[in-house]
Amino acid sequence: MTALSPQFLPEHGAAVPRSVLLPDGTPRPGVVPSLDDDQVVAALELMLLSRAFDEKAFSLQRQGRFGTFSPVHGQEASVVGSAFAVEPGHDWIVPQYRELPALLRHGLPLESFMQTFMGDPRGGAIPPGVNLLPIQIGLAAQLPQAVGLAWGRRLRGDDAVVLVYVGDGASSEGDFHEACNLAGVLRAPVVFLLQNNGWAISTPRSRQSAAATLAARAPGYGFPGVLVDGNDLLAVHAVVAEAVTRARAGDGPTLVESLTYRVGAHNTADDPSRYVPGDALREWQERDPLSRVRGYLRARGSWDDEREIHAAERIRARIDAAVRVVESTPPPGAPALFDHVSAQLSDRQRRQRADLLAQPETT
Repeated sequence: MTALSPQFLPEHGAAVPRSVLLPDGTPRPGVVPSLDDDQVVAALELMLLSRAFDEKAFSLQRQGRFGTFSPVHGQEASVVGSAFAVEPGHDWIVPQYRELPALLRHGLPLESFMQTFMGDPRGGAIPPGVNLLPIQIGLAAQLPQAVGLAWGRRLRGDDAVVLVYVGDGASSEGDFHEACNLAGVLRAPVVFLLQNNGWAISTPRSRQSAAATLAARAPGYGFPGVLVDGNDLLAVHAVVAEAVTRARAGDGPTLVESLTYRVGAHNTADDPSRYVPGDALREWQERDPLSRVRGYLRARGSWDDEREIHAAERIRARIDAAVRVVESTPPPGAPALFDHVSAQLSDRQRRQRADLLAQPETT
């Protein structure tokens, strides 16, 4: 069996998250990074893209050009570090709704993601060869699907692993228990990446579970739980890579609790100033995952101000181009409501569609 590194280190009786980098980006003594410098640079640029897109999406939403959107801000290391541990085109990612950079890393066009949040159902069509399931807004509903997908891949005889994302709030849903229980029984090749960002909208983690950690639930389902510093790109990658190796070897699932923080709003309809304590927010802002990776790369001579400027220019151009493409695409029209709903429309659906097409167009 493929063993994981110890999931809990005792320190005053508390669980200590796995980490590789100190807050300033300095590696811990004796720790060998699991990504080389080129990979870390690529990961940082994806994190920068995610942060820039958050800002753009908020602006577009306030202008009425974009729908309700959940930013990744503060959780970039958690999402990107884990996404770099699975193989695009072979392994699968099953998202919730706050994993944009993981979807991009796995091959989803930015334009498709934007279409979804601009009311165009065509954005939910995953391109061929891109191993993703669509974004899931219903809390924890993606978890049983992920376990079924992982079980199905194993029955087909391949060694693909499924990485599924879930939030701390969604871990309070019954689907979480059912999915973990089934995954343990089947020894399904699935990695549960639980992003504990401190809040289920406005409900704090302390009001959701009395467990010392959410990762500590895993042994009850018959598989390991690992606590990792979710603001440490290299630590998240190392832990998830170990879990992926374990799953691929046939040793079953792992629950990874990525301890991070949502430093902004839950989504563009939320006002976190009404419930997030200012001192906690300031503390986590000082642990910015982007700053940590920048410090690491700068010390190794692989990042500087010039590279940052060029990356920002490329990112801005990519986002602006995607906005132009999506906004210039003719809308699908109301009849698209009936597309891809069922293999064949019922008589009632056909009448409804005909009635809709007979109505005059309005602007």
